Amino acid sequence: MSENRSHISIKPQDIAIAYLLLRILIGVNYFNLGFTRIVDGLPGFVERIVEQLEDSYFPEFLVRINSYLVPPVELSVGVLITIGLATRSALIATFILMIILKMGVTSVQNWAAATSMLSYAIVLFILLAGHGFNIYSLDHWRKRKQTSADSSMPNQQSQNNFFAKFDRKKRRRQHRPYLN
Repeated sequence: MSENRSHISIKPQDIAIAYLLLRILIGVNYFNLGFTRIVDGLPGFVERIVEQLEDSYFPEFLVRINSYLVPPVELSVGVLITIGLATRSALIATFILMIILKMGVTSVQNWAAATSMLSYAIVLFILLAGHGFNIYSLDHWRKRKQTSADSSMPNQQSQNNFFAKFDRKKRRRQHRPYLN
């Protein structure tokens, strides 16, 4: 019995390019969310959120504090995700932000907003889980630069490691006379 299957392969470089484009897409989105909220007037944004969440179980001062923090955080993580700098940390911070926002919208039973936030969560999950494909980023460039700098002095580094190890043993013996 012969099987008539066509072989489909996904190249790692294609996944890396798709990762780059998805990362830029979500980064630009968060950047613009934060930027427009700040430029359009942060106090007005805060008042709208306080009004939307007045029937929630959260005290107003918590809603107000979080509302002031959301736009700068969105702007910051948006920039970091877009350029691929501290990407993993920025994605984790964005996930935490989404959890906080999700608590707010579900506390007033805004299920439409809660549902739409799930699409963001899926994209963030894909980016965080696929972080190994983040090769077109400042993170990867910095890592490569650091690796090449470390490998340019392997002999000096191994000598330093040897002497550091020897010094640690010597110090340990000084603090533990029973080892002498």
